Amino acid sequence: MADDNTPSLHDAALHFHEYPRPGKLEIVATKPLANTRDLSLAYSPGVAIPCEEIAADPQAAYKYTSKGNLVAVISNGTAVLGLGNIGALASKPVMEGKAVLFKKFAGIDSIDIEVNEQDPQRFIEIVAPLEPSFGGINLEDIKAPECFEIEETLRERMNIPVFHDDQHGTAIIVAAAVLNAMQLVGKDIAKAKIVTSGAGAAAIACMNMLIAVGAARENIWIADSKGLVTKARHNNVDRWRGAFAQDTDKTELSEVMAGADIYVGLSKAGALKPEMMKDMAENPLILALSNPTPEIMPELAREARPDAMICTGRSDYPNQVNNVLCFPFLFRGALDCGATVINEEMKAAAAHAIARLAHEPGLESSAHGVPAIFGRDYLIPNPFDQRLILRIAPAVAKAAMESGVAARPIADFNAYRDQLNRFVFRSGFIMKPMFERAQGEGKRIAFADGEDERVLRATQVMLEDGIGRSILIGRPSVIEQRIERFGLTLKAGRDFDVVNPEDDPRYRDYVADFHDLVGRKGVTPDTARTIVRTNTTVIGALAVRRGEADALICGLQGRFIKHARDIQSVIGLAPEASQLSTLSMLVMNRGVFSLADTYVNIDPTAPEIVEITLQARDHLRRFNIDAKAALLSYSNFGSRDGLTSEKMRVVYETLKEVAPDLVVDGEMQGDLAINESLRERYVPNSVLKGEANLLIFPNLEAANLSMTLLKELNNALPVGPLLMGTRQPAHILAPSVTSRGIVNMAAIAASEAIAASQ
Repeated sequence: MADDNTPSLHDAALHFHEYPRPGKLEIVATKPLANTRDLSLAYSPGVAIPCEEIAADPQAAYKYTSKGNLVAVISNGTAVLGLGNIGALASKPVMEGKAVLFKKFAGIDSIDIEVNEQDPQRFIEIVAPLEPSFGGINLEDIKAPECFEIEETLRERMNIPVFHDDQHGTAIIVAAAVLNAMQLVGKDIAKAKIVTSGAGAAAIACMNMLIAVGAARENIWIADSKGLVTKARHNNVDRWRGAFAQDTDKTELSEVMAGADIYVGLSKAGALKPEMMKDMAENPLILALSNPTPEIMPELAREARPDAMICTGRSDYPNQVNNVLCFPFLFRGALDCGATVINEEMKAAAAHAIARLAHEPGLESSAHGVPAIFGRDYLIPNPFDQRLILRIAPAVAKAAMESGVAARPIADFNAYRDQLNRFVFRSGFIMKPMFERAQGEGKRIAFADGEDERVLRATQVMLEDGIGRSILIGRPSVIEQRIERFGLTLKAGRDFDVVNPEDDPRYRDYVADFHDLVGRKGVTPDTARTIVRTNTTVIGALAVRRGEADALICGLQGRFIKHARDIQSVIGLAPEASQLSTLSMLVMNRGVFSLADTYVNIDPTAPEIVEITLQARDHLRRFNIDAKAALLSYSNFGSRDGLTSEKMRVVYETLKEVAPDLVVDGEMQGDLAINESLRERYVPNSVLKGEANLLIFPNLEAANLSMTLLKELNNALPVGPLLMGTRQPAHILAPSVTSRGIVNMAAIAASEAIAASQ
């Protein structure tokens, strides 16, 4: 299975699976069991009530249990990829891995079941009665031809989706690659000649899938270990391979390679020889999918046929045919509409969705240096493209509904896509109010790092989603070259504006304005000219101050505090602000927590912390979040004296006076801020109920350390930092931000600009 058997990989793999605890899965409760009442609801006597509901209406199981989001990954270990028939127990690491992929990529809970039974009929009798437990069955690593019989019978007997991923997952991705390759070189799939080495489960499924998307059965030639599958071999060919038997006296694959448009290899290393490629049709497509070593290595294939398009099953080459491109999202769509089966229409819809996504500019760079631009080295999307679920799941659900197999049809696809979007981009839920306010308003966002790839990709998304218009500060020629390199569809002037630091007609005006602002702070006219020519943050800030942009986003290069000082010097502080500060939001599984001040003030005074708290409250309101603030310290409500604890007590007393409606308490330690029962031991009548969602720190050291630790320990998604206290909207990005994070910040800045103009 692995493509590297070095000692380092061997040891690392064993360590990975053993520590910190054996295996890759655990069961996590979704309901609290904190007290006797919780126990009575989760088990006896409360559990009897949903049991009665389900007995009366079996569909209620999808409402009251995990069935609708639970898939069984089932194998007997007879055909583990790259390892063969190693048995059920030895296949368990693979099945656990498959379950992890379901959860990671599609949020589907999965349980691996290894069945120690190789007789197909007995295997069927073991699996079929499991239907009440699961919403779907993913069969895995079962050898052919038994897998055909097992899947067919289980599909007939079970009223939930049954899907043999080794067959159909590969087939769907192969179909997507073929559709795009044929389109790229202007060939008609219905006329394409297809040759295949390998006649196992995946190969047969691939050929059936290609027929479903337009290929002609009479143009397909299959070879197994005994040679070409022909009608002359009727005594040693099963009915699944026999469906592709050609009426010919030829016996070897090499004899039918001439004129072939597509080669599909699902056999063994070295099955495709360079000399076999010489007479293939112009611009052939080579899918050499054997793992770990393909039927022909890409370098050798390109040497033999420089015009070839090449796909493999390996992650270290472009065009990887990886089942993770498909199966999690296919099941997601099937489960969400209550599909009773995964039919040909649903599989074809998935193939077309994958193919279409490859035509869209990637959100991030693709792997191994290949630009995410549709072409010979990008026929299918990267397996980690976050949009796969957004395209495949709705397409599959719609196909299920149109083909009449959806028991719970989706009523509102816009709401469904929004739900998927929140899963993919965990910030989706918290960011929704910002996007809704920003869309269609046309606010102008100046980007100080206008040449950066992430900014360019964010500009593409902003354009498509109508969030605002980008003003990119950078060299026009560099921006244009990078747009072309990254396969974006942007055009300067039409889709965004450019400020060229090296040649802008407003340069003299910008210098004069800047010198007026900082001339009495030791900045000479010559220095002002140099800064306005080289400091893109200052240029962007001046554009905002002059009304030529509505907001500024900077920070991908340089120190945070330097950007903050430039912003304060040019844009200035809001009338009610005495200093800048930041609010960092962390999206975690247990909720969204906001921390302040995480970047600016090293040791703020009590009045400054009061101001920071009120600014944070106001920012949270823009997200439709009511602040519940905890003033943090090493002391719990006077339990210890010291400079910071005394400071936070003053903050509390001041906030009670100036903001009586604010839900706030403190000073307190971090655990009391989150744990209500602990907090009640100190202050039973606290206005703060449940978990605090706004954490206010006594100094920068505590705030920044807490933020970075929480982010890493909880795999939290950061939103921000949000710069507070500016006269006009401006934000400083973290250097590690993704293009999606930049889009989020642009929406926040646009929303703030809209609020400022009202």
